[in-house]
Amino acid sequence: MAPRILIVEDNPQNRYLLTFLLEKNGYELQVAEDAELGLKMLEEAEPDVILMDMQLPKIDGYEATRRIKADERFRNIPLVALTAHSMRGDRIRAIEAGCDEFVTKPVDADGLLELLKRLTGS
Repeated sequence: MAPRILIVEDNPQNRYLLTFLLEKNGYELQVAEDAELGLKMLEEAEPDVILMDMQLPKIDGYEATRRIKADERFRNIPLVALTAHSMRGDRIRAIEAGCDEFVTKPVDADGLLELLKRLTGS
């Protein structure tokens, strides 16, 4: 069975690029355009990995991550921060919120695929 990835990303172009890359590489995807929808989808999605944009409207990725990691049903799902902010403090803030990994945008396709292989054991 293909690893399942939940993508939470508000930018249509980034959603398209991630979807194209990951579907082409055999991942099963569920995509949410904001954290509220992503949190709802998580209830049924049972993803192997969550890719979370940190700069989202309404509920940002940091708060969504804290909520996910506070829920014992989901806390062990690897959660990868996706952000255009690449300063050292941004990485620390994401890790403190509960992110397991940190990927900067624009996403390095090969690097992301290697990371997902490691996280999913595929």
